[in-house]
Amino acid sequence: MKRTVLIFTLLLLSVLFAQETKIRPQLENPSADSQAAVKSSVQSATLYKEVTPIYGSKKWAISVRPTFSRKHYSEEIAALKQSKLAAKLQSTSGGSEEAKTTAANPVIGTNFEANWSLQSAPPDNSMAISNGGYIVTANNDGIEYYTSSGNSLYTEYWSDFFNDNTLTSSIYDPKVIYDSGADRFVMVVLHGTTATTSKVIVCFSKTNNPSDGWWVYKLTGNPLNNNCWFDYPNLGVSNNEIYVSGNLFFTGGGFDQAIVYQIPKANGYAGSNINWQYWHNMTSTPFSAFTLVPASYGHQGNYGPGMYFVSNQSGGNNQIRLWDLSDDMSGNPTMSSYTVSTSAYSPAADASQQGTNDKLDNGDCRIQNAFYLDGTLHYVFHSDIGSGWNGINYNRLAVSTLTNQSSTFGLQGSFDYSYPAVIPFSTSATDKSVMIAFLASSGATYPQVRVVNCDHNLQWSGSTQVKAGETHVDFLNGDERWGDYTGISRKHNSINPEIWLAGSYGADVTLQQYNTYKTWIAEVYGNGNVKRLEDISEAQVSLYPNPTYDFVQILFTINNPDPVTIQLLDQNGKMIRLLYQDTPKFGTNKLRFNKEALSAGTYFIQISTPTQTLKNEKVIILD
Repeated sequence: MKRTVLIFTLLLLSVLFAQETKIRPQLENPSADSQAAVKSSVQSATLYKEVTPIYGSKKWAISVRPTFSRKHYSEEIAALKQSKLAAKLQSTSGGSEEAKTTAANPVIGTNFEANWSLQSAPPDNSMAISNGGYIVTANNDGIEYYTSSGNSLYTEYWSDFFNDNTLTSSIYDPKVIYDSGADRFVMVVLHGTTATTSKVIVCFSKTNNPSDGWWVYKLTGNPLNNNCWFDYPNLGVSNNEIYVSGNLFFTGGGFDQAIVYQIPKANGYAGSNINWQYWHNMTSTPFSAFTLVPASYGHQGNYGPGMYFVSNQSGGNNQIRLWDLSDDMSGNPTMSSYTVSTSAYSPAADASQQGTNDKLDNGDCRIQNAFYLDGTLHYVFHSDIGSGWNGINYNRLAVSTLTNQSSTFGLQGSFDYSYPAVIPFSTSATDKSVMIAFLASSGATYPQVRVVNCDHNLQWSGSTQVKAGETHVDFLNGDERWGDYTGISRKHNSINPEIWLAGSYGADVTLQQYNTYKTWIAEVYGNGNVKRLEDISEAQVSLYPNPTYDFVQILFTINNPDPVTIQLLDQNGKMIRLLYQDTPKFGTNKLRFNKEALSAGTYFIQISTPTQTLKNEKVIILD
């Protein structure tokens, strides 16, 4: 008999568990690199505009993109990658297997097609899911909203999303995260590739539902006024702030320096004017500061004050750098770096794909993304795992002792695994298990999306195919851009670990004259807590009104004859009242109770079956 699984959709307020303040550990006997970053004066930005969805409008879909593959790394790295290609092709075997061990194999739950790449390559996939089940997925073409059951809520190109005649250049490189401490989304999108047009567009969701709109701020992408533009953003969130890191390039070519924007978030969520500052002149010793990646907290809530960042050398090295932004902007922050030894790494040759001689450009080996949990900074990138083949390079950096563990995973001789993204796969902060989403391709397969589990003991599962490619990619003249990153997010209030990802795969778009990428969204579990698609009913549940002055009502539809228990709990998880325990009738049922027996405050409705707790939903009782 199939289990009853209820899919909840809150009408007014999604779940928000109480935030716990996490304090970062102090470094033991730190030995910082020779020069700290320089802090700017405090800048200010007025609210630029309010963006709300306009449904059913005509689409302009304005986009300007190059039709050729632009190298996004130095000539030295390009030469290194090319030098490895011949040896790689000679080592092709096609018959090897992954070195899998005892970790739980990833299992795919709900999954569905999302953003297309009709205007731009690479796709630059980014996504986030809220505690309430709203999904925001973005790529270089535009933005889309979904429910966790895959129902589409909104789709828009960037030019129509902002609907702004002052944004006249290309809009690209989106990054979106869910701030579980504030129950809001934050998004950064870039504009322009010259000093005069470069803008860093920062968006704060007005509520926990992206359909309610965004507060938008437009910051300069040339803060030093030195003829540079801002590229390759990364986005992090702490207890009180957000952080936008990136690289500055001179107009016309050439890397200048890395930069970090530090922005208090409260005013952004309120739609008020914001203050911010930036960090620059970061030391190039022992190697250049490039693509600093912020490490947000891995579980529910945030940590602080300040933020950890991590960077490596995109052309290869045996060291990485930990960056410590020590305090909030309201305090007395400094930004120092610490050099940490690790296993040697270097870029691999580009990847092959079935059906064409066009290679997939897997870039250099810069760090892709990171998170922080229980004294450990987890981060991931791709690198050469042997004979020019690309694989996953997963790392754990102990912050207090500045020691690093590294483990690689791949399929040398057969597949290239590229553009990984990592997220915790645990219920306890002390459990270091992770899920890693990534892209894969070979001369015998089309570009696809996969996921792998690495457990607490650094044991790897076999990887699971999330979405097979449908065809090769033929979007640009010459070799194809791939990546540049893969989206991943954790649904923090799930009873069992629940991961969501957004990756690109080769797709046939019949209305176009080329093959391109589409995005695939997928929910991922371990095989110890499987939720299969066939177990999901079409049940819809609504809790309203919320907040409430009088009666609380819960509408739910049951399609399977399993018993259901509904309890009212206080904030400490203690049961106040057993509201219902029985096997309900098939079809729609309504549970209704009067709030008069309760004091004003925050409570939780817990709904469960005999085998599992399905959901905890927050309800606010007003006087």
